[in-house]
Amino acid sequence: MTRGGAIDLNADVGEGCGFDDELVPLVSSVNIACGAHAGDEGTMRRAVELALRHGAAIGSHPGFADRENFGRKELSINPAAAAGLVLGQTRLLERIAASLGARVGHVKLHGALYNMAARDPVLAGAIVAALVGDGEAPGSRRVLVALAGSVLASIGRENGLEVRGEAFADRSYRRDGSLTPRSEPGALIADEGAAAAQAVRIARDGTVVATDGSVISVEADTICIHGDSPATVVFARQVRLHLEASGVTIGL
Repeated sequence: MTRGGAIDLNADVGEGCGFDDELVPLVSSVNIACGAHAGDEGTMRRAVELALRHGAAIGSHPGFADRENFGRKELSINPAAAAGLVLGQTRLLERIAASLGARVGHVKLHGALYNMAARDPVLAGAIVAALVGDGEAPGSRRVLVALAGSVLASIGRENGLEVRGEAFADRSYRRDGSLTPRSEPGALIADEGAAAAQAVRIARDGTVVATDGSVISVEADTICIHGDSPATVVFARQVRLHLEASGVTIGL
């Protein structure tokens, strides 16, 4: 079982999808949209308050400023600009959180930027370098949440960042450990029972069954529940219920 019988359960929130009040109590950490792909300063404030109320760890969820595509369309961007997006959005959330007596402890990229940095060593290196450099100030060091086994996770660790490897209960995987693109059939797991079973397998065995039937290794410290699906609360309840029933503790 990974992490000695415990695993973090995280959710993307503050995206205006209407489920945060029910979702946040079911998870142990949240990734808050920082006003680019979704949200604004008001939604960030409300999400921080909700996390504080329920004891969820707080992280930033920076992405492309592309609301039309919810930050899920891959855009051409130079590495320095990508690093600037990540730092700028994270610092904004940090200022809001500090005003409420809270701390932003981790950074998880959103959507297309997440997937691009997971496979592109130049893009990943620029983002990691920015986070490492920015973390030299007292109290500003942040954990990086990245796709388990990805280029971003490896480069983060190589450069001294604490990295939390992430897996997904509600997404299918390719043989190489990457997520099936949303444009392909079967990318999203539509059955909450199947999602819960995948989460348990990840937490207990460190494996997942890929779309071609192969069993691949997934060394995860945290499992994500997407916050923008109409069934997200049902999925989160089932995932949590099945994890706990299998002896896995939810938490960092």
